[in-house]
Amino acid sequence: MRWPNLADLIVSAGADAPVGLVGAPLGAGSVTPGRCDLAPATLRATLRRIGRYDVETGRELVTPVTDYGDVAIDGMTIEQATAPIREVVAASVRAHALTLVAGGNNAVTRPAVQGLGLSLQEVGLITLDAHFDLRDTADGLGNGNPVRALREDGLPGANVAQVGLAPFANSAAMHRDAIDGGHLVVTIGEVRAGGIATAVERALAHVAHCNAIVVDCDIDVIDRSQFPGAPGARPGGMAVADFFAAVRRLAAEPRVRVIDLTEWDPPLDPSDLSALTAARWVAECLAGYEAR
Repeated sequence: MRWPNLADLIVSAGADAPVGLVGAPLGAGSVTPGRCDLAPATLRATLRRIGRYDVETGRELVTPVTDYGDVAIDGMTIEQATAPIREVVAASVRAHALTLVAGGNNAVTRPAVQGLGLSLQEVGLITLDAHFDLRDTADGLGNGNPVRALREDGLPGANVAQVGLAPFANSAAMHRDAIDGGHLVVTIGEVRAGGIATAVERALAHVAHCNAIVVDCDIDVIDRSQFPGAPGARPGGMAVADFFAAVRRLAAEPRVRVIDLTEWDPPLDPSDLSALTAARWVAECLAGYEAR
């Protein structure tokens, strides 16, 4: 008997589907040079290895996903790639209740937010990330400053909730900027002490005043031993089971319109562990969506 898998749910652009998938293979501007641009293609190739039936809930995923392919940004700088990514995300947002953006490095988060087409006063940003992403933009855009860039665009700090911040991976200045700017900051230690469910509910409560939410899943939030393909991941990060639980709960929130996955560098992991984890991210997003 053929094994039903996630690849079965992928349909071509133009098909009637509630979820869209956009590949944003951006590699330029990374603090640590690598091949994050290879991630969207590797993700698609791995979907056939993830089943659709969840034995814990007794439910099988049935939601079709329209695949828009990869945005044509090869060789572009972040500045050059921003508009093309924003336009494809915007097309998906107009057509679908939920859009998944497969990066690429973390710089794709800014055009993903812009793709909502809303005033930034209305938008909430929840990050699952080991880092604040508040590096200075004076020297240009990079994967270390999408939150800073969005704040400079006009995103209020009170609209930002950051979960999973890691010790010895950020600066005191960035921490002060986040707190002073009104961000909710939930460290990885607080996640372990209070549980991932509590952390996610705190994040959702922080952006309760927002009309639409973007969730940035920087994969380096996961403990390095459980996701070796993330150059920014370190020992002591989020347990992968907690990451899956967080993604599913956030995807179940109807105001969440976009969820991205960033900072996965496939060649860093010679095994298939990182690829399988990233592909299951799609399953968790769909499971959450179907719980709406």
